[in-house]
Amino acid sequence: MSEEQRQRLVDELTGPGGEFAIVEREIRGIPMRVYGGPLETLRDVVAFSAGYGDRDFLVYGESDRCTFAEHFRRVAGLARCLREEYGLGAGDRVAIAMRNYPEWAPIFWAVQAAGLIAVPLNAWWSAAELRFGIEDCGARLIFADAERTALLDTDVPVVEVRGGGSRRGVRAWDELLASLPGDAALPEVAIGPDDDATILYTSGTTGRPKGAVGTHRNHCTNVLNTVVARRVGAALANGGEFPPPAGPDDPPAGALLTFPIFHIAGLTTLCFATLAGVKVATMYRWDRAEAAELIEREALTTVAGVPTVVRDLVEHGADLSRLEGVNMGGAPIPPDLVRRVGALGPVTSAANGYGLTETTSAVVSNAGQAYQERPDSVGRCAPGADLRVVDPATGADVADGEIGELWFRGPNVVRGYWNNPEATAAAFVDGWFRTGDLGHVQDGWVHVVDRMKDVVIRGGENVYCAEVEAALFEHPDVVDAAVVGVPHRELGEEVVAVVTARSGSGVDAAALRAHVGQRLAAFKVPAHVVFHAGELPRTTTGKVLKRRLREQITDAVARS
Repeated sequence: MSEEQRQRLVDELTGPGGEFAIVEREIRGIPMRVYGGPLETLRDVVAFSAGYGDRDFLVYGESDRCTFAEHFRRVAGLARCLREEYGLGAGDRVAIAMRNYPEWAPIFWAVQAAGLIAVPLNAWWSAAELRFGIEDCGARLIFADAERTALLDTDVPVVEVRGGGSRRGVRAWDELLASLPGDAALPEVAIGPDDDATILYTSGTTGRPKGAVGTHRNHCTNVLNTVVARRVGAALANGGEFPPPAGPDDPPAGALLTFPIFHIAGLTTLCFATLAGVKVATMYRWDRAEAAELIEREALTTVAGVPTVVRDLVEHGADLSRLEGVNMGGAPIPPDLVRRVGALGPVTSAANGYGLTETTSAVVSNAGQAYQERPDSVGRCAPGADLRVVDPATGADVADGEIGELWFRGPNVVRGYWNNPEATAAAFVDGWFRTGDLGHVQDGWVHVVDRMKDVVIRGGENVYCAEVEAALFEHPDVVDAAVVGVPHRELGEEVVAVVTARSGSGVDAAALRAHVGQRLAAFKVPAHVVFHAGELPRTTTGKVLKRRLREQITDAVARS
């Protein structure tokens, strides 16, 4: 694949007169390149989805399924209920706290169709964390599953999903659903593309979570970026020509969604699937056997999840050969996993999106043959996105190929943090979002080397943890790995690898240090290798909790 060919296809879709033409607009005082088509709000997305009719949309378990037509009827009735019965109006916040149940979709889309703001809350938060999120956003109504409802102590009305709703102030979802008319139309509300649509809380691995405020334009840009990327990928696989659109007799696409929907990666999959008519299968919790069964039974064409989920499927013999795509994100993707996905079958394509909650998911992407050729790159910027690579010390742009902090600007960057002007001022500068990630750009290809705070400075040399982790993952006996820095009296810091080894492998620290030494400079080789029993501690989106690891191993390393 030539870069000229890829760019020609992008230009054909997004240039003047293209199906997804990009135009110049000023958004919040910042000149931007935005999609100029009719899809401007998430309400437009769900309204469009009604046209898929009796096609399956939501699948959960063996018998719980819902068509697009049934889903839209629920959305319309619930949207009117939110406005008319609950009296909610523009700008009011509705919290959603639940696992990936199929009820997630109609609740989210009803909030959007009613012109309200959806606030997905982390389903693994403690009672105190849930209370913080509800109070911080000022939610007027909460939709929660029974597990989350049991943790809530609030005067805010609650609708309980998959529970009896027996507590005072708690209404059962089934009762609410039964009260909705079956033929309601969406309420007539005025929604602008730059109105707030969501508040998504960051993971909070380095402090109290911050609520990133996403607009309808942010989310629609993200969805259209996904559509354009898929169309270009299909054309490249078709000899450089756009294939004809799927016909009514073609089998519909289906996705196994393992990202939590409260995370931007999961929400992206839901939004794209709603627009594109893709069947979405979800599970109560990750279960490799159930996932493999769903892929086979539902003829799913895509798996979306964090690298640990994909590695679990790949390494334990799940039949993924008929998948068209394996979409990974939420954490760094080891290059060896990219190659293993690419070797699964003739049509299977690995894809990775680099982005954050603040960039409304992927602002850079890499997929297909290009990803196989450059598995260490997260790809190229999405249409409309601008990138600077900045020296963190001076704020000046660095030269091509040099490492600096990645700054992004564009219609997919959120407007700031909810109720947090200090954090907003620190992270957003003249429309640019400071990611806190270090990387470099070479001939337009973006490489992310590490989080700024994850760099180990050993004797004045920078050691990028992700690079050492990638080398470790190339060892056949390494199941999981994380690299951290611990204090050292002479060097300042030294490199420590925390490794989960394959059961019964017998691999030792010396072998792993030698393995890394064959691939990287001597100063990058871990001074210590700590073996960890079981899975490494991670967030729900797959990121290793390095602060916790560092606390656990620092004393042990000092004594060794």
